[in-house]
Amino acid sequence: MNIEETMIAVDGRTGPIAAMTRTVGNMGASARRGICLLDARLRTLSAEPEEGATTAEYAVVLVAATGFAAVLVALLKSDTIKTLLTDIVKKSLSVG
Repeated sequence: MNIEETMIAVDGRTGPIAAMTRTVGNMGASARRGICLLDARLRTLSAEPEEGATTAEYAVVLVAATGFAAVLVALLKSDTIKTLLTDIVKKSLSVG
């Protein structure tokens, strides 16, 4: 008995080998679909931590910028810097 004879029985129904082939084919399709879903989920999970890192980087930059601004304000309030800046402006506004 060869494979073609067992695939379709005399009464028109499929034989056990055809049913098994269909079952294996369905399992392969299901496995491929599961692998695709798993791959998509892993890519999503690996992309999400980067968004949090970006937010943390912005926070660090904002803290550094605020500290730099505080240092500049402290410098500009000192008498030495005020005198220096006033002299520069007077020199640039004088015509001769």
